[in-house]
Amino acid sequence: MPAWNTDGPSAAAKPAAQHVGPVVLIGPMAVGKSAIGQQLAQHLGSAFVDTDAVVVAQHGTIAEIFASRGEHAFRELEARAVAHAIEEAQGSDAVISLGGGAVLDSGTQQLLARCTVVYLECDAETVAERIARNSGRPLLAGDAMGRWRTLFATRQPVYERLADLVLDVRSGSVPELAHRLEDALGEYAAAKTAAVPAPAATKEVE
Repeated sequence: MPAWNTDGPSAAAKPAAQHVGPVVLIGPMAVGKSAIGQQLAQHLGSAFVDTDAVVVAQHGTIAEIFASRGEHAFRELEARAVAHAIEEAQGSDAVISLGGGAVLDSGTQQLLARCTVVYLECDAETVAERIARNSGRPLLAGDAMGRWRTLFATRQPVYERLADLVLDVRSGSVPELAHRLEDALGEYAAAKTAAVPAPAATKEVE
């Protein structure tokens, strides 16, 4: 996979902000989508929407929804929240964070074609400590890391297929990762504006 390198003079010299349309962060649970998304939105001067937080604010915790209404009901609520966020964000550089399984919905996949999609790439070792601290994820009940690996194996091909950019989040602080992603988005927008033909492979942020 070719690298989308944000290091060096060329990245530093580019304009700080260029229009890329709504930026949607995807990836497995506990990789930092919300934290990085909030930082990125601050850098861009844009709105930030966490679709899981929207569902929780309107309908109760995810664990409560799973317990009382089941996963199917949650997925319907999630898909509606994602669709509304993407529709509201059109024409802006808003940053939207999706839950780990949101990308499995076919309608959501179609809507993502209208956005710049960034896959936050991570591994089980990196997220293990975060998952151990958070017991509120119903899909990870029981053997949390075993469940995480199973879900990730199913979803990883979808993340990779939908992504315009890939950000490796295995190392670096949240501010550092947000800056790297901001640089990569600027280069990506400049390339689109200049009508540079995009390579067949997804760009990976180094």
